[in-house]
Amino acid sequence: MAEFGDFISAVGKFGLYQKLLVLFVSLPLLLSPFQMTGQVFMVVDVPHHCNTSWIRAVGPNLTEEEQLNLTLPRDAEGSYEQCSMYSPVDWDLDSIVAYGLNATEKCSSGWVYPSAQPPSLLTEFDLVCDRKDLNDISQSVYMMGLLLGAMIFGPLSDRIGRRPIFLISLLLQGLFGVGIAFVPNFYVYMAFRCVAGASVSGILITDLALATEWVGVSYRPKAVLISHCFLAIGQMILAGLSYSIRNWRMLEIAGSAPIFAFFFYIWVIPESARWLVTKGRIEEAKKVLQKAASVNKRTIPPELLEQLKPETQTKSGGTLDLFRKKHLRKVTLIMSCAWFADSLVYYGLSLNVTGFGLDVYLTQLAFGAVELPARLCCIFLLQWFGRKKTQAVLLLLSGLMCLVITGIPEDQPVVITVLATIGKFTSTASFSTSYVYAAELFPTVVRQTGVGLCSTLARMAGIMAPLIHLLSQYHRAIPMAIFGSAPVVGGLLCFLLPETRGADLADNTRTAAPELSRTLEILSKGNTTEDGVDSEKDMHRCLESK
Repeated sequence: MAEFGDFISAVGKFGLYQKLLVLFVSLPLLLSPFQMTGQVFMVVDVPHHCNTSWIRAVGPNLTEEEQLNLTLPRDAEGSYEQCSMYSPVDWDLDSIVAYGLNATEKCSSGWVYPSAQPPSLLTEFDLVCDRKDLNDISQSVYMMGLLLGAMIFGPLSDRIGRRPIFLISLLLQGLFGVGIAFVPNFYVYMAFRCVAGASVSGILITDLALATEWVGVSYRPKAVLISHCFLAIGQMILAGLSYSIRNWRMLEIAGSAPIFAFFFYIWVIPESARWLVTKGRIEEAKKVLQKAASVNKRTIPPELLEQLKPETQTKSGGTLDLFRKKHLRKVTLIMSCAWFADSLVYYGLSLNVTGFGLDVYLTQLAFGAVELPARLCCIFLLQWFGRKKTQAVLLLLSGLMCLVITGIPEDQPVVITVLATIGKFTSTASFSTSYVYAAELFPTVVRQTGVGLCSTLARMAGIMAPLIHLLSQYHRAIPMAIFGSAPVVGGLLCFLLPETRGADLADNTRTAAPELSRTLEILSKGNTTEDGVDSEKDMHRCLESK
């Protein structure tokens, strides 16, 4: 019986059909950064003070400066306190001027912001003083949405297909992304952000599956990483758009409404032929394969097409199946750790663009600009050095950059930003590598479940990242020390994983580990691999891993 890879070779490993598919599933990723990090630009800190208009009842002719001088205490530097005021009294104005006010309290009537300030999340929902932590909590709620999306859409796409989950996720992102712009209060805003986060997770998971399962082995990294380049472009677009549109509601609409332009995907996005085969839907698989061959100007030999048979193991695997086999259990645990570390350092840096001391828009532009070459260079790194070494080294470098930042004085913002940008480069490249690596390590029947589990751990790290930033109130180095330590540990663990470069995708959990399959192929061809690896040593290592 022919392997599924033979059908992909007959159709064309990366022909026009696959290129168009990668383009189509990648375009929505341009908008994902607006949901992920757009809030950073909606809560930029502005001067503010307590609303003390109560004194206008006894002193309607007071100037603004006189009002503030009578009703607000000053800090050690002589500036007006932003989060406290003198307690209101029933005195007349002359008594207030003569005796002054001493008792203070927290702002009880809201805050006053510069009149020329465009509406922002901070000014509209008063995310200052005691409510300041709601900003980080909101980011964690969004990450919770990503977590729920990974838990729901990963297994669902294994059971009902990649295409329907992709389309449903697009619809949800559009509806709730635009809906955020019309929320009446901050708690509804957080609820909508949670659903938008779940939809982004669904898009990312199914994009990975479609980009991976429709192309040949040698083109898998290129397909996935090209689609991820659209995330980097979206980051740069976000910097420019947020600089141009300061009204947070208009920015939310501008970053969400374009998703409805993809409604035509209902007619153009195909289901994964590999998934159809694993489900026993052979006739549907033949139709999509023939259509792909037609677009690529190729012909599938009839005798080969007749060999397309249902897999003996067609039942979708569950989470427990990831832990039944020894090699799969090791892969699951280590890749989960790697994704956790990836996400922690990536979001730890991305959500802190306001904390490095330079202009927030320039910092975001730099962060977006380095993501593009980071994702592109992965294409070559994965081919030259393999998946295991690339994943491990990039994680180690990401952690080291964060650890170095902890020792840099605060009065060196340029140095800190440069190191953070390097860390963003390596963490982005590591994140892209983990997507390719995970897709190759997990068999088809549990691929989305496995990637979904890894994504779950990544989203848990994403939930923690904004909250870890709150620890800076105790010492500024604590967050970066945590963001740096996790990737170092994860990088070291990755050296225990098998290499998957050049190996065929496994379709079921009975398939041997990729490195063992590769070794058996080596033994059938000669004593050494094309990379000069001794086959006997390779075989013993793989057998031990089993």
